[in-house]
Amino acid sequence: MRIGVPTEVKESEYRVAITPAGVRELTFHGHEVLVQAGAGDGSSLSDDDYVRAGAKIVDGAAGVWGDVDTVLKVKEPVASEFGHLRGDLTLFTYLHLAAARPLTDALVSSGCTAIAYETVTGDDGGLPLLAPMSEVAGRMAPQVGAAALQRPHGGRGVLMGGVSGVAPARVVVIGAGTSGQNAAWIAAGMEANVTILDLDIDKLRVVDSIHQGKITTLMSNRLTLEEQVAEADLVIGAVLVPGARAPHVVTADMVASMRPGSVVVDISIDQGGCIETSHVTTHSDPTYVEHGVVHYCVGNMPGAVPRTSTYALTNATLPYVARLADAGVAAALRDDLHLAEGVNVVNGAVTNAGVADAHGLALRELSEAMA
Repeated sequence: MRIGVPTEVKESEYRVAITPAGVRELTFHGHEVLVQAGAGDGSSLSDDDYVRAGAKIVDGAAGVWGDVDTVLKVKEPVASEFGHLRGDLTLFTYLHLAAARPLTDALVSSGCTAIAYETVTGDDGGLPLLAPMSEVAGRMAPQVGAAALQRPHGGRGVLMGGVSGVAPARVVVIGAGTSGQNAAWIAAGMEANVTILDLDIDKLRVVDSIHQGKITTLMSNRLTLEEQVAEADLVIGAVLVPGARAPHVVTADMVASMRPGSVVVDISIDQGGCIETSHVTTHSDPTYVEHGVVHYCVGNMPGAVPRTSTYALTNATLPYVARLADAGVAAALRDDLHLAEGVNVVNGAVTNAGVADAHGLALRELSEAMA
């Protein structure tokens, strides 16, 4: 199989879809990997690193999109890349289509096979290719929240861990999945007063058993959310509905109830955001203020730590990439039901229920769409 790895073009996106170690595994099995010149620079991975691993370096995006079977990316294609999509191409990347109608339409129109990292499932029912970036974003959230709480950045001027004789920041994490648990863990490590909420008591039991009371766990309901958000210095939204648009669990009225200079960090923004007042921001302009509350809603948070993120992503995706390359896309999807769950669009049809529901599009069974 010929595999293309383009340079990411989304604003302030420095990750790359594969490390040289990943390239070496693929070339060892007889596959050809084309890497766009400079694709790894943002992750401190040079073209020479890729050449030594067996990759071919190609100038320009056209070479890594045009004459390959599969394209590996980190983030979803942006409008300038839509023209590269075609019917005989397989695209493997994060897509988050439930919050991206223009991209959904472009994929459908192209006829390509679009496999989303975030909807591939694991034997345990988890999301193994979303987990590493959720982990990174979760661990980053208290850091960026702590910075936003500083007065020069528009915050209340609260130190996360407080000092002797002064109370620490109150941090409320909504959602006890991978990103939420990691956010709560790091915030607690910064000595903040941390509460985590979820609808799943079993997830809360896991948090409580690990942290042994250092993190307060609460069942999520409307009244509890209203009370906790109003008293928080920092709210971290980490709600995920796999493949679907995130629900607005924190309303605009709840945000308005927070004290001026408080902060919200919406990790769910890739899926539309779980805070009603959220809209996507960028690393170059990460925050805005609404109802007196500082909002941090960067859509590609792990892009700020690209070397860590690139290695973590390759660790997770490489076995699936190898499966697609070794068996061929059709056979790999037929034989691996978990990988097949990653297919969002194929042959002009939407095959993911969350995406179809989000945009009011017809849903087709994967087997029917691929026939």
